[in-house]
Amino acid sequence: MDDLFAPPGYDWQRLSPQYRSLRRLTTVLVAPVIFTIPALILGIAFGLWWVSLLLWVLAAVIVVVRYSLIERTWRSWGYVERDDDLYITHGVLFRTLVAVPYGRMQLVEVESGPLERAFGLASVTLKTASPDTNATIPGLPPEEAARLRDRLTERGEAQASGL
Repeated sequence: MDDLFAPPGYDWQRLSPQYRSLRRLTTVLVAPVIFTIPALILGIAFGLWWVSLLLWVLAAVIVVVRYSLIERTWRSWGYVERDDDLYITHGVLFRTLVAVPYGRMQLVEVESGPLERAFGLASVTLKTASPDTNATIPGLPPEEAARLRDRLTERGEAQASGL
């Protein structure tokens, strides 16, 4: 079954280890904030402290589960540049393998938000004519993101000129 998600004979490139640190931070910050506001409103405004407690317990469970999956999620990401296409794989429970032919790429974007920049990371997004085949590679060092952007753009132009 793993052969379905890993074509033989290629060395998969992995995400930066800093991506794990970014995911840990966002996991610890986001879920509690999302659940705290409704919990406080329900507890203070409506006196439903037991519902507030349930929301905080739910937030804690979500944080623990997400935190425990960070390492596996990080290890599941990979990409490989082949002669005619780029393969991207990811997923722990639901695995995905996307093959993007260079000739079908219309746009290659590099993005880096404030938290990503703080961790020295960037994301590369590939856009094609079909909205279903857009692909993103998160958690790359900026140098690798720039190299990948330039290489994919170069290969995309070469493949498109052959049409």
